[in-house]
Amino acid sequence: MSDVEIRPPRPEEYAAAGEVTVLAYDADGHLAADVGYDAVLRDVARRAEEAEVLVAVDGTGEVLGTVTIVHPGSGYAEISRPGELEFRMLAVAPPARGRGVGEALIKAVFDRARALGLPKVVLSSLDRMHSAHRLYERLGFARLPERDWRPFPHVSLIAYQIDV
Repeated sequence: MSDVEIRPPRPEEYAAAGEVTVLAYDADGHLAADVGYDAVLRDVARRAEEAEVLVAVDGTGEVLGTVTIVHPGSGYAEISRPGELEFRMLAVAPPARGRGVGEALIKAVFDRARALGLPKVVLSSLDRMHSAHRLYERLGFARLPERDWRPFPHVSLIAYQIDV
């Protein structure tokens, strides 16, 4: 992972970060039922205005992955409460998977939570994102079933939490 840098995206990288997010979700079959969600995933500029966005880039500047960090009560917050930092839209380009990019992005979220003095990190994940769930559990996240929810009748989200 020494060849990967985690940092906020530059405006000229927004399109690439959005495309990586869409490609990652689509590769895993997570866009088929969510008509129009691809536009939300692509809109990194808006996310950067209302939340914190991080990208993972390699030595050539290629965007390999991205994550959106959300503060409680902000426009992108889903389940976070005071004292919790939330992340959403974690995505790793399919060709970059297996290199630790997703783990590095999540650890950067942990670092941000600590810097902000927030003791917990939470997230919601589609119930069928099994590879992501394995990563979260390997990193020490615990299920938070009392915060599972359905934004739409056909979409089930499950919640996770970790103390940082």
